[in-house]
Amino acid sequence: MGGRMERLASLLDEVAVNEGPQGTFIEGVEVSRRSDSSPRTPVFYQPNIVIVGQGRKRCYVGGEVYEYDPLHYLVVSVPLPAEGEWIASPEEPVLILAINVDPIMLGEMILDLDEPQPPASPKPRAIATTPMGEDLSQAAIRLVECLKSPRDSRILGRQTVREVVYRVLCGEQGGALRALASRDDHFARVARVLKHIHADYAKPLSVVDMARRAGMSVSAFNHHFRLVTASSPLQYLKRVRLDQAKRLMAHDGYNASTAARAVGYESPSQFSREFKRLYGMTPVEVAGQMRSRLTVGWAPPLQAPPVGICRTSPRFKGDN
Repeated sequence: MGGRMERLASLLDEVAVNEGPQGTFIEGVEVSRRSDSSPRTPVFYQPNIVIVGQGRKRCYVGGEVYEYDPLHYLVVSVPLPAEGEWIASPEEPVLILAINVDPIMLGEMILDLDEPQPPASPKPRAIATTPMGEDLSQAAIRLVECLKSPRDSRILGRQTVREVVYRVLCGEQGGALRALASRDDHFARVARVLKHIHADYAKPLSVVDMARRAGMSVSAFNHHFRLVTASSPLQYLKRVRLDQAKRLMAHDGYNASTAARAVGYESPSQFSREFKRLYGMTPVEVAGQMRSRLTVGWAPPLQAPPVGICRTSPRFKGDN
């Protein structure tokens, strides 16, 4: 394992040349470099397979801690509010490969497998870390080798991404990915509601509306929603709104009151209170901090980046 992961780290060091998440020549794939540690910070993880070439990171969700490093990969199957913590240094930066989880690709792959699906887990987990296997690490190396060449990325990219997803699908976290591609599973029903929340977060949305969209009773929906996200539906909606407001202030010049209205808050004072309760700072302070961080070491992506792990900006939606 040591030689393979050293090779992966070396390749990522060549590809992830700038600080922060970076788009690549392959749609749905991004790489990331982080050279400084950071304490626990509220973030929004997006559906991804995350493979670490060097360094480590922790994710905190619902009282659980998920640590991923060169020996463990992370799978996030639905958008998830969490807290993230980096463990990095200039001498040993965190180097990450992130692959967007595409339900359409998953569905095609399950059909191509043409075999009985294993019994569904009673509680598929929306996030988990799993030990890296040889097959997956070799597939990740081939994918990062592709990223070095626009031509290789264009001709071999999707095929190599499919191999990585296939290895994960056949591994310990395959159940959550299969549930995501399912039409009737409770997990998939909650995932469809999450997609609707992210599309229409600024509109009035009650738990009754969400449960109706999921085709469940309110009590069943609340139960399954919390199992998947470790959050209540209304808490989740609030996190989506506050996360979006933070990005509007940091990148689009919104002030606190205009950002509050844009994400569905009728009361700017309520927005400010809830924002400070989550982030520990006022909206103005957080927006200023994000602007100053983004002005250091920024470089344009190779292409429009895919949906990433943690939303940080309209251009770079991943913080891996």
